[in-house]
Amino acid sequence: MRLKRLEINGFKSFGKKTLFDFDSPITAIVGPNGSGKSNVAESLRWVLGEQSMKSLRGKRGEDLIFSGSNSAPRQNRASVSLVFDNGDRKLPIEFDEVSVEREVERDGSNTYSVNGSQVRLRDVIELLSAVSLGPSGHHIISQGEADRVLNANPRERREILEEALGLKIYQFKIAESSKRLEKTQENVKQVESLRREIAPHLKFLKKQVEEAQKVVAMKDELAMLAVEYFVAEGAYLEELEKGIKTETHTAREKLGHVEKELSAARKALEEADRETGGKNPKLTELENAIANARKDKDEASRLLGRLEGKIESTKVEEFVLVDKATGRHSCRYCGQEIVRTPRSDLEGPKGPTSEIGHLEKEKQTLEAKLASLSTQERKLIDELDALRVALSSKSEEARVAERRLYELKSEESSVRAELDKLALRESSYKTEREVFTRDAHEVSMLTGKNVLSGANGREASGKSGSLPSVPRNEQHDKRKRLERLKIKVEDAGGVGTDVVREFEETSARDEHLATELADLEKSATSLTQLMSELRETLEVKFKTGLNAVNEEFDKYFAQLFGGGKAALSVLKMEKREKVMIDGEEFESETSSEGGSSRDGTSPSEWGIDITVSLPKKKIKGLEMLSGGERALTSIALIFALSQVNPPSFLVLDETDAALDEANSRRYGEILSLLSSKSQLIVITHNRETMSHAQVLYGVTMSADSISKLLSIRFEEAQVFAK
Repeated sequence: MRLKRLEINGFKSFGKKTLFDFDSPITAIVGPNGSGKSNVAESLRWVLGEQSMKSLRGKRGEDLIFSGSNSAPRQNRASVSLVFDNGDRKLPIEFDEVSVEREVERDGSNTYSVNGSQVRLRDVIELLSAVSLGPSGHHIISQGEADRVLNANPRERREILEEALGLKIYQFKIAESSKRLEKTQENVKQVESLRREIAPHLKFLKKQVEEAQKVVAMKDELAMLAVEYFVAEGAYLEELEKGIKTETHTAREKLGHVEKELSAARKALEEADRETGGKNPKLTELENAIANARKDKDEASRLLGRLEGKIESTKVEEFVLVDKATGRHSCRYCGQEIVRTPRSDLEGPKGPTSEIGHLEKEKQTLEAKLASLSTQERKLIDELDALRVALSSKSEEARVAERRLYELKSEESSVRAELDKLALRESSYKTEREVFTRDAHEVSMLTGKNVLSGANGREASGKSGSLPSVPRNEQHDKRKRLERLKIKVEDAGGVGTDVVREFEETSARDEHLATELADLEKSATSLTQLMSELRETLEVKFKTGLNAVNEEFDKYFAQLFGGGKAALSVLKMEKREKVMIDGEEFESETSSEGGSSRDGTSPSEWGIDITVSLPKKKIKGLEMLSGGERALTSIALIFALSQVNPPSFLVLDETDAALDEANSRRYGEILSLLSSKSQLIVITHNRETMSHAQVLYGVTMSADSISKLLSIRFEEAQVFAK
């Protein structure tokens, strides 16, 4: 992996978009003081995630944005972009070219993006840590920081060494694992606390559940018994309902027939009454005719009697003597006085003998008339007798019809009485059905199960065949058992399914907490093991890297100084203790040499000490080195660090400023060696250093206070010069 280009836009003095192409092993950036050369190094540090404004020579985020000049407006944002060639996939991302960009706004807000996709700072740090790149790593040595490693305390030197060895990723993982372990341990305590809290309640609920289980068992028994009872009772009520409906239908049909017959009988009786009663017109007519005939006959008889009397009277005149003087009549033979009535019309002007003859003729006429009237009367009487005989037959029919009417009325009363009984039975059935429904509802409420649904299921399963008929005495016994169980379940009160449900929920929660606790403990064990493995790996790599750095450090030191020795050693830094001196509080820190960082001592930290031995001098401590010697020692250590875990690029910002001509040549030779493993970006004023670069970028600043870029390739310049 190599750095392809750097793009700066609005960052500090680079008010306009500026592009650096890094396609050569060594690129030198030169220019007068104040032109903005060091801003290039700072832009690299910033885009890699630097958060310290002090390291960037600013106080706020807006200090990094071009502030403008008399002829150029200020920018509202600044951005820096690094583009890497990732053909070897050293960066853990599936792109041949990877672009890392950072932007800052006037309000100080920062955004990061990788290949145009916005990401977090953490994502950028994790991505670049895979190739040992970071904002404050050994691969960017800014102006004035060449001596930083020497001036750093042992703990800071260790951090620099770990970053140079690419061990930050392990420390990052250890730190993350430590945070996760700490969080896991807190969660373990919380879960244990929760389990302790619910333990008494769970114990109480368990006792309640034991009682509730008894209630549940009783409810189950009640439900089973209820289903059996209601199946049989439902079948019984259904048959009872069908029987009542059938009998009622039959009785109503019978009543309809009786009412029809009763209506016919009433009509027949009324007809017979009209024909046999005293108001019969034919009978009245015959009786009147007979009466009239008898009246005529009686009149004829009276006339005949008078006529016969008259005849007799006429015959008696022969024996009557009339005393003309007195006008008395007396019997001619005995002298007895005879009282005579005045003469009637029957007496004619003739004498008695003529009158008698005439009267005899009248008598014959009357006798003939009387005989005719007698004949007529007999005929009428015969007709009357015949009519009466006929009417007597009708009367018998009327009596029969009356008896039938009585019988039908009796039958009607009987049928209506039967219907009344059926109505009472139906009312009783409805009451039983209501009791059935009410009892089923009560049992369903007590058991929490729809017993009617279960009963209907049993009925449905028995539809293929007939349900067995249960004797009523057995049903009564089951009902008594049902009532006893209902009373027991009701007496149990609120202990029931709610407690069971709460116990199950609490138990499930406790089990979940137990599982979670086991998982957390397992996770804590895994994290502890992971941290142990990471520390072990870190220690192994640290030891291996330390030996490699010492080897390179000693080599570069001897090359720069023409001999001598230099080495890094491990110091055990004891825990700082607070001491009081003259009433003031100070922190004391002790150190001791140690060969291993895994001797179990705690709490201690490990630092790095530097020992040097100059050729032809008895100088071993850093404190006794001159400024040039310290610069060479710093350069030797920086180069040694870069060779153990070569970064993709190395930025050297005027690290050669303190070197004389002879040391500059050695410095340049070493740059040529370093360029075989890392790209070098050298910011310098040293001619010797410039001579080793293939590309030279010149940075100038015009009157508009904007840094501008001029570039030249030495190969092209040589060809042009020839």
